[in-house]
Amino acid sequence: MAGLRLDQALAKLLPEHSRSRIAAWMRAERVHVAGTAAKPKQKVWGGERIELDTEPLPETLAFAPEALALPIVFEDESLLVIDKPAGLVVHPGSGNWQGTMLNALLHHEPGLAEIPRAGIVHRLDKDTSGLLAVAKTLTAQTSLVRQLQQRSVTRIYCALVLGDIAQAGEVDAPIGRHPTQRTRMAVVPGGRSARTRYRPVERFGWATRIECQLDTGRTHQIRVHLTSIGHPLLGDPVYLGRSNASTRRTAGLTRQALHAMRLELDHPATNERMAWHSSLPADLRAALDELKRTSTHALA
Repeated sequence: MAGLRLDQALAKLLPEHSRSRIAAWMRAERVHVAGTAAKPKQKVWGGERIELDTEPLPETLAFAPEALALPIVFEDESLLVIDKPAGLVVHPGSGNWQGTMLNALLHHEPGLAEIPRAGIVHRLDKDTSGLLAVAKTLTAQTSLVRQLQQRSVTRIYCALVLGDIAQAGEVDAPIGRHPTQRTRMAVVPGGRSARTRYRPVERFGWATRIECQLDTGRTHQIRVHLTSIGHPLLGDPVYLGRSNASTRRTAGLTRQALHAMRLELDHPATNERMAWHSSLPADLRAALDELKRTSTHALA
């Protein structure tokens, strides 16, 4: 093997492993030559000591079934509706390769392994709670995706926001990656079109309970749109800001005050219009009670 590239030599030495797996190990710096992380194109000449860590890469665990709690509010042969708790990641990704809703779905219904993304057609942020639809068949997935594209799926959220909102309105502004803070989204020229409608439900002087309806489903859409008009969500660790005392008021919340409380769609097999409602979780109820207790305004 003298003169071969390292990846070629490893493919010969380890025929039980695919070239793509060997390449993934090298990208993850799992292969060392003489104690130094190896590069695929470097050559070997004989006598080198090669060390290889063959523990499963995190990505390989992403689609492993896990016995996790999965609050199901509806299920039949075509459709699942989940009431996701705050703190549960929907889909595996960097830093969250295990313990996701997808892992729980694969344990609950192994057949979802045959469906792209295990049937997940829309997502909620990790710390947003509420209702999500999951397709159990390819036909159902196609139907739900088309309904989302046609904007015939009704998604209504409850949000607690900073500041006093007296009238209903909408934000129609494009959303894209923040130009300098890559973990955030922002209203940016050239971003993807996005529209959020909102209306006040209860006013508390320094904060307002509102209902939001999505016409689109962009990443962080409600959080970004409301921040852009000066009303960030209470408790939001990313968008609330820390510039002064007023923005640090969160009514005791440790996550963004956002809950997907109503979901309405056409059943993918029967075309029957169906709707589900989710009550506020305990932390949002407690925050709402605190706002009512200290309220200086009533809904006008």
